Amino acid sequence: MNLPNKLTVLRIIMVPFFVFFMLTDAGGAANKWIALVIFCVASLTDMLDGKIARARGLVTNFGKFMDPLADKLLVCSAMICLIPLGKLTAWFVIVIIAREFIISGFRLVASDNGIVIAASYWGKFKTVSQMFMVIVMIMDLGGVFDVIGTVLMWAALILTIVSLIDYIAKNVEVLTQGGM
Repeated sequence: MNLPNKLTVLRIIMVPFFVFFMLTDAGGAANKWIALVIFCVASLTDMLDGKIARARGLVTNFGKFMDPLADKLLVCSAMICLIPLGKLTAWFVIVIIAREFIISGFRLVASDNGIVIAASYWGKFKTVSQMFMVIVMIMDLGGVFDVIGTVLMWAALILTIVSLIDYIAKNVEVLTQGGM
């Protein structure tokens, strides 16, 4: 397993630790900061694995499939954790997760047809906006940061919908060919 794929697996392994610190009082007042550090480190592995894979020619089908899945697991887990804290509403998170299920299903259909669909730029923008939104909301600094969090929330929602439309438009033949 190459380094970028190891970073992807590391990101997946970090998710339960992040959730633990978001949803328990094990670390006391430090919990949110521990969770924030874990989330930021995990988010940075997303940037690093792609850069390393492209720079060193280490792009693999495993990476193309698991990297977006690891991102979804990290970000969706974070958003679910933000619901009981009153930072996000359930409908918002359901829309985001529904998009993720649709794209994952889309990728599975493509995979059955021998096609690997890599992340698009819209999908990457969506993920980055969601990650920044989660970071701002976990920090919970109030004031202008609440406004920034709200702006990032709406940007993330818009980019989620735009990226869904983009994936379908660019890959509609996956749905119209072979087995469908």
